[in-house]
Amino acid sequence: MAYEEPIRDYDELVENCTCAFCGCNCDDLTYLIKDGHVVGVRHACRLGASKVMEDMDQRLLVPMIRNDEGNLVETDWDTALDKAAELIAGAVRPVFYGWSETSIETMKHGIKLGELVGAVLDNQATICHGPSLQAVQNAGYPVNTLGEVKNRADMIVYSGNNAMNSHPRHMGRYSAFPRGYFRKRGRFDRTIVTMDPRYTDTAKMSDIWVGFEQNGDYEFYNAMRAVLRGKKLKKDVISGIPKEDIEELVEAMKTTQYGSLFFGLGLTHTLSKQRSIDIAINLIQDLNKFTKWNLVPMRGHFNVNGFNIFMAFEMGFPYGVDFSRGYPRYMNGETNTIDLLTREEPDVFMVIAADPGAHFPGGANRHLTNIPVIQIDIHWGPSTELADIVLPGSFIGVEAAGTSYRMDGVPIYMKKAIDKPETCRDDEWIVRELHERVQKIKGEKIASK
Repeated sequence: MAYEEPIRDYDELVENCTCAFCGCNCDDLTYLIKDGHVVGVRHACRLGASKVMEDMDQRLLVPMIRNDEGNLVETDWDTALDKAAELIAGAVRPVFYGWSETSIETMKHGIKLGELVGAVLDNQATICHGPSLQAVQNAGYPVNTLGEVKNRADMIVYSGNNAMNSHPRHMGRYSAFPRGYFRKRGRFDRTIVTMDPRYTDTAKMSDIWVGFEQNGDYEFYNAMRAVLRGKKLKKDVISGIPKEDIEELVEAMKTTQYGSLFFGLGLTHTLSKQRSIDIAINLIQDLNKFTKWNLVPMRGHFNVNGFNIFMAFEMGFPYGVDFSRGYPRYMNGETNTIDLLTREEPDVFMVIAADPGAHFPGGANRHLTNIPVIQIDIHWGPSTELADIVLPGSFIGVEAAGTSYRMDGVPIYMKKAIDKPETCRDDEWIVRELHERVQKIKGEKIASK
């Protein structure tokens, strides 16, 4: 790796900032500011630093509306907001999708708007950790905080995720390497286990790698539970792992002082879906009869967990919440964004702080080309090519303050470091304005009757 000279040309430092990349929500960053822009970031991983130093070439700076020729053209804020409000107010089956890279404060106005027009509110969990949330509802949630892991855990298990690449500071700041109150020697006081079919970079950093077969996680976890309960395994090899290795691993896990299991999409997207998480939770519950264990899902976007926590607290359901009947409903396969788009139900689609154009399957994106799409975001992407109205927002944790939730459910306040571009607006302001304008349109329609 080439040596990079440290940045010395800056006007000021803003300390104790929160990273707006992954679910680690690292809150020890220092931003180097020059001429109102972030030119450097200290303490962040490369992924977090590259996001904080937003590429202005791809930045959405002005509101736009697609004209009759099919081109996005610049317009003023009132025109764009009025047009968006008219579309939302006149919709029969609106869907508001995203929310995982914006603040809880923005979501509050999103719920008000969704209730007003009978919309479906959904976020990225519908295509990532949705099975985890279903499993939590089925089997419970033996969660702990990352602070507890740092200070107490002497065994860390990564299952179905590659933390070294997806959450680069997780091992360094929260799990494997930091010195904790009861783990004063850091890495030397811990055993790291990776359970994954692939020999990942995380596996290379581990003491034990369990490379079970693809889609073999459910059988493997059941075998571990059987051993914990004193049963004799009848098969010599289970999911590609010799039974002696399973028995040895279980013995190590039950004799540890404090263990924590971190699981990712490699576990949620196998053939058994949420049942894989069910059985992992049950394994943790079984281990707690011998010692102390917890588990935490490795959430992706910095506030994807926040939307699920906020919606569950306010409405009782974590995602895919449908207000079409005047009260919140939730049913997997019915009120999820992909299913709605595939069935061609939505007639207006608002995407905020997400990029379905880049991540949705072709059938879902095909329907987006046939209906009005409103985009609230900070950068240009595939979804912008689908959008009919573009409303440029602001960067939470850099240009705007707000609340987010870390992967372990701990709320983090993200402070503002620099001013946003003059032509942009805060996400919270945009959604609040849409709600007020839709409310006015709805009021006028009722009055006219």
